[in-house]
Amino acid sequence: MDDTVLLSILVLGGIAAVSAIVLFWTSRRFAVTEDLKILQIDSVLPQGNCGGCSYAGCHEFARACAAVEESGFAALNCPVGGQTVMDKIAEIRGFAKIEKKPTVAVLRCNGTCQNAPLKVQYEGISSCRIAARISSGQTGCPTGCLRLGDCVKNCRFGALSINPETNIPTVDYDKCTACGACVRTCPRGLFELRFRAPDKQMLYVACRNTQKGAVARKNCKAACIACLKCTKLNPEIKVENNLSYIPDTISAAACGAELQAACPTGAIVYKGAQKA
Repeated sequence: MDDTVLLSILVLGGIAAVSAIVLFWTSRRFAVTEDLKILQIDSVLPQGNCGGCSYAGCHEFARACAAVEESGFAALNCPVGGQTVMDKIAEIRGFAKIEKKPTVAVLRCNGTCQNAPLKVQYEGISSCRIAARISSGQTGCPTGCLRLGDCVKNCRFGALSINPETNIPTVDYDKCTACGACVRTCPRGLFELRFRAPDKQMLYVACRNTQKGAVARKNCKAACIACLKCTKLNPEIKVENNLSYIPDTISAAACGAELQAACPTGAIVYKGAQKA
């Protein structure tokens, strides 16, 4: 074998050996020992990394759960894993279990193609976020659904779809994990996480238009007109900026049907009891 080739082999072999030693020493010197509780908590999380817990991912949420004191545990929640996962985390930490209210996303807009017909045709990139910056929307409603489906594209659990008959998103409540992706995605803030009773009853105002009644109705037949009829039936309902809002504290079972019937425009949505 040529001396030059042999020397090259020896030099490269020496470099490789020294590099291996340096890497081994570095890995030992700067190794980070993970808390066993973090690993245990991370193992029970759904690994959706959806951000619904307000942390960057499931592992970061596990870190938060492992570090929190019992007094602050109630503020943490994994919406995808729900009560089952949070109970397991409480057991790992030795905390008392805390009942979490079941929530789902609702679309606070009923600007369907029947209630809010198109007035202009949008031509551009199919993105609600972009459309919101350059136009008031195809229906003229300044707060209505833009119907371009950013929320559908960002839902990781297949709980959202554009209804071909209404042209607005429909939520599949059985698939919705309340991760909040649609809430963060919608440029007009039309999604809200609402309490859903065990018997699946829900009650909310499907409108975000703060224009005065007559103006709002020109763009959408189902707009809230701040008529105050709902507040006469239940004083807990508040009307601010020409828009009514039903708090989650109001029982859908107790007055949902009555409130829906009293609303002259159909802005109040009541979903009655369903078989589980």
